[in-house]
Amino acid sequence: MEQLNLVQLELQRGIEAILFAAGERVELSRLAAALSADPKDVALAADSLADQLAFDRRGIRILRLEDGYQMVSSGEMGDLVAKALETRKPPRLSAAQLEALTVIAYYQPATRAVVEQLRGVDSGYTIAALLNKKLIAEAGRLAVPGRPIQYRTTPDFLRTFGLTSLEELPPIEKVDLNPEEVGQ
Repeated sequence: MEQLNLVQLELQRGIEAILFAAGERVELSRLAAALSADPKDVALAADSLADQLAFDRRGIRILRLEDGYQMVSSGEMGDLVAKALETRKPPRLSAAQLEALTVIAYYQPATRAVVEQLRGVDSGYTIAALLNKKLIAEAGRLAVPGRPIQYRTTPDFLRTFGLTSLEELPPIEKVDLNPEEVGQ
């Protein structure tokens, strides 16, 4: 039993060092490879460390974001961090940006045409703004004439909205984008 605790402690120390140095989300598989450990053991150690940091109300937290982890400052310390680093809050999203982001989040991977079809207006500028804010990213091209770019949400999207995965999005009634023609 004591040996198991030592293994978990060593994994936690490694996870903490890697996440601190990375400054961004690190995939679980990458952590496991670096630590030469089973991904299940790494996930257990990371989740335990995250719980411990939250319970102790430490200034840092470890967030699970989809299949990875990221070290962040505690929300309680946000004002101090902003004051010390003289950072500004990220700009707010316009109604158009929120609409486009919602379409991409629920229909991803989604093309600009899908966003425009559901919004009913040109969305080129809006999609460019969301790309610039790193809330969406290119997800390949659709295999149709013209090969339009498809978009998906990013880990920054999850972090911004306080989600650990897309499954946490509230359910919506989706619009059928390919309605069957009557009479077929």
